[in-house]
Amino acid sequence: MSKFPSQTDVCQTIETAISGASSVYYPGKLWLVVRTANYTQDLLHWSQLSNQSSICSVEPGTPEDVGKVLEILDTTRTPFAVKGGGHSMNPGFSSTPGVQIAMYRFSEINYDATAQTVTVGTGMTWEDVYAALDPYGVTVVGGRVPGPGVAGFSLGGGFSWLTNQYGLSLDTIVAMELVKPDGVVANVTQDSDPELFFALKGTQNNFGVVTRITFKTFLQGQVWGGQISYGAEQVASVDAAIMRFNEVTDPKASLIAGHVFSNGELNAAAMLFYDAPIAPSGIFDDFLSIPAISSNVGTRSYKDYVASNTEISQINLRTAIHTLSLLDHSQPVVDAIANETTFWGSRFAAQTAETFILGYYMEPFLPNILSHNSEPTAYPPSRDATLFPFAVLYAWSSSDMDDYFLDAMRSSVEQIKAAAVADGQAIEDAALYPNYALYDTPTSRIFGDNLERLRAIKARVDPNDVMGLAGGFKL
Repeated sequence: MSKFPSQTDVCQTIETAISGASSVYYPGKLWLVVRTANYTQDLLHWSQLSNQSSICSVEPGTPEDVGKVLEILDTTRTPFAVKGGGHSMNPGFSSTPGVQIAMYRFSEINYDATAQTVTVGTGMTWEDVYAALDPYGVTVVGGRVPGPGVAGFSLGGGFSWLTNQYGLSLDTIVAMELVKPDGVVANVTQDSDPELFFALKGTQNNFGVVTRITFKTFLQGQVWGGQISYGAEQVASVDAAIMRFNEVTDPKASLIAGHVFSNGELNAAAMLFYDAPIAPSGIFDDFLSIPAISSNVGTRSYKDYVASNTEISQINLRTAIHTLSLLDHSQPVVDAIANETTFWGSRFAAQTAETFILGYYMEPFLPNILSHNSEPTAYPPSRDATLFPFAVLYAWSSSDMDDYFLDAMRSSVEQIKAAAVADGQAIEDAALYPNYALYDTPTSRIFGDNLERLRAIKARVDPNDVMGLAGGFKL
């Protein structure tokens, strides 16, 4: 017997129930090239690790149709997934062997200059949002690179180039259009349902399907910055520059920097950002004075700046991300990160002919970034201390090597954590950033003391655990 209901029982039932604004697509319909192409696109993820074959895909075009789909999935108890930008690197989080819901048709954007807000459909990616807002001279607190979708990024926290000035992306959310698990469409705000508003901010897909989000907007002019790549001989100088950047207090300045192992050697990389046409002297001088392999640093619009930030992995690789929360980028921690990059890169190169890329990225922020929002949010569970997200990103080519690379990634994160603890950082139980956490991270490590409160809200909003049929960090 099949593990899942047949296409006739589920997918065709959905196809009959939804309106003409929505569509269902199936695999293998070779005589329907366009429909097969839609199915393929609906399942495609940035990381091959997240790709799965589904019994069908659904592109809903209205919140009401999303509600009908959820009701059918609940009745049939069919596994499903919701995909926005398709940037999740955790297998099963936005992919499924069941019914794939692709949110592409929620692609509208409505800017309200009077309210200084923008309402965005959750089928959009951040580069689309920035391009739409650019003519108005405003922007939002969103993603830092091309690719991530609006909903996954913001509902998972959302560290941005503008976080030092305005907080996390979720701190700037004003309202959310939510299709609850029972199919009811609700506009969730601090006033309409403060508990659910709290719960949605940080828990990704636990309480239904968010179809639109209203964000605060902020004035935005030209910015300065770009990517710089450095050779192996400059790694120590880049590390010293990273540590000195911790002393920068200008909220317009932001940085991602770290180590990359590719093509058999250790290199360094930095992404510089300053929210003005020119960065004041003294902030990035250390990075600019180091001889570089390549650099695209310059002045441009915010949308063009984000579009220029390419990532280390290509879509044809299996890419995973893991994380650690740090209190400081001290010398022992930075040294441990460099050592881990070299150790695992050299080991992989010696033991396998696999194509691979390793990236270890530090992200220093100002210590007051959590003070921009006084309302509680599911993540972070505490705003008493600022934890800096640290990303370990591995990319490889063969599915046969999944466990090999994932186990190494876990081990490497533990080694760096041990170095930080030995250096006096009390991070043993520090909350982990949801958007970087590996798929098997316990929810208690993300939501901490908020977990029981979230479970109580979950029992009210989703008593049948419909959203438990979808992947993600389940409560």
